[in-house]
Amino acid sequence: MTFVKFILHLVNQTLQNMKSRFLFPYWCKFLGLVLIVIHVPIMHISTSMGYDPHSDVPDPGLFNHHHLFFIFTILLMVIGLLLVAFSKEKIEDEQISQLRLDSLQWAVYFNYLVLILTAIFMNHNDFKDILYLNLWVPLVFFIVRFRWVIFRLNRSLSKEG
Repeated sequence: MTFVKFILHLVNQTLQNMKSRFLFPYWCKFLGLVLIVIHVPIMHISTSMGYDPHSDVPDPGLFNHHHLFFIFTILLMVIGLLLVAFSKEKIEDEQISQLRLDSLQWAVYFNYLVLILTAIFMNHNDFKDILYLNLWVPLVFFIVRFRWVIFRLNRSLSKEG
């Protein structure tokens, strides 16, 4: 009987350690929001000034200013979305972990649906656009769905209490 208690204790300790091992601290959510907020006006200003990320650049090379700006803006957006999506909540419990997992599963399903539909209905010249969308669509869908489920949960708890 003590062996079973020992195994249950190990499983419990493992689950407690696994819950928050791969999540960023709570404050990283705000850092991610700042990065996203910085990205949006930079892209808006650059497109209004004539920057086109899909245009052919006359000067070749990996480290030209056009390519570096493109990489910089992609990194701002993706790192911001990752920090917002995978930061801990103030109260991170089993229910929040389950909601996070369900939302991540829905985001993967939605991403592959979008990927399949765009692969079917777009020509091969637009494949870079599909890959570009594939960078941020799963993260955005995950964040929106996770926040929506948390909102509905909080609303139902406030109506009950």
